Amino acid sequence: MSDDKNFPNLPHRCSFCGKPAGQVRRLFSGHESFICNECVELCNDLLLSAPDQEQAKEIADLPTPADIKSFLDKYVIGQEIAKTTVAVAVYNHYKRINSQLSTKFKPGAEGADDEVELEKSNILLMGPTGTGKTLIARSLAKFLKVPFTIADATVLTEAGYVGEDVENILVRLYHASNFNQQKTERGIIYIDEIDKISRKDGNPSITRDVSGEGVQQGLLKILEGTVANIPPKGGRKHPEQAFVQINTSNILFICGGAFDGLDKTVARRLGRKTVGFESNKRNISADSADILEHVMPVDLIEYGLIPEMVGRLPVAAPLQPLDKHALLNILTEPKNAITKQYSKLLKMDGVKVSFEPGALQAAVEIAMERKTGARALRSIFEKAMLDIMFQIPSSPEVAEVVITTETITKGEKPKIITHTENEKQAG
Repeated sequence: MSDDKNFPNLPHRCSFCGKPAGQVRRLFSGHESFICNECVELCNDLLLSAPDQEQAKEIADLPTPADIKSFLDKYVIGQEIAKTTVAVAVYNHYKRINSQLSTKFKPGAEGADDEVELEKSNILLMGPTGTGKTLIARSLAKFLKVPFTIADATVLTEAGYVGEDVENILVRLYHASNFNQQKTERGIIYIDEIDKISRKDGNPSITRDVSGEGVQQGLLKILEGTVANIPPKGGRKHPEQAFVQINTSNILFICGGAFDGLDKTVARRLGRKTVGFESNKRNISADSADILEHVMPVDLIEYGLIPEMVGRLPVAAPLQPLDKHALLNILTEPKNAITKQYSKLLKMDGVKVSFEPGALQAAVEIAMERKTGARALRSIFEKAMLDIMFQIPSSPEVAEVVITTETITKGEKPKIITHTENEKQAG
């Protein structure tokens, strides 16, 4: 590097700001380029004021599988197998991350563990709608205090087609982490309706399938682990755009789907006639409550997931349909139980709310008929509580509201008790 004032006859300019040598105090020359003292000072100020890059840290106090399941029990009723499977998978996932960041050798290890590479185990949740798939993923993120986002597989398309790019899933997680790259790379992404992007059959498609098999192909890299260049604000990529590099190797992907008809595929495989030692094996019908516990990778491939996708979702957790007892417990036991939510909302207005046992039973009966699981309970109570939630803020005389069986079954108004009536009873 040399001082340009040694060459006064050359019409040199700063390659950054464009000012000629005569307008700046000093101009320094490099390889086919020049920079003035003003730009040097500006770059120095930028370097000094730039925030330090946050370093990845180990996850302190990593909860045990038992702790994780215990927390899930507070929000998800039943589904013991699914919660246990997910708890173990999540614990191993974040333990794997900690092992990558740790540089200390354990006494007596002799460095042998360095040759073992721990692979990421993404999770596949299978079960009817309203059984708690999304709730499990959301509760996990809440417990672990990591960024979380939900993506709908049905709106994804291959890059270059109308729809949402697969990499936009990472943009959402980046936003959920408050634009923190390190936190993004520790987050959890739940991809819902993964079964809706399956092929129509198990055979490879010979035509372009931009929202099915093509999306599965697009998901493969980010599921396994890759460095993706994402536009910070989302949308389509273009050449003049600035990108943020996100490494997906430590992002936990949880995919969920109802997989309607998969039970028939499993039952058909299990019901085939065999000879030899397995000839007495009992047949399992598609109506069996535990049918999804017998799912094998071959069943998912026959359903329409490509083999590469099945391989990147090694942990499969089945969820069972909810029976009447489970639905009744969902109404009252979890921390986010519907009855508890309405009680808290009305308590803010100074009103007590109670539910007759018959009202809860009636809601469960209606939900069983609709066959949409816990989601049906929400819609039933939203409809039953609409009028009272509208009137309470304008009715200061109301002290208590009782939701009766007729409120649920016939749409009748709840029983209302005023402050005056309470005073009379107390007197």
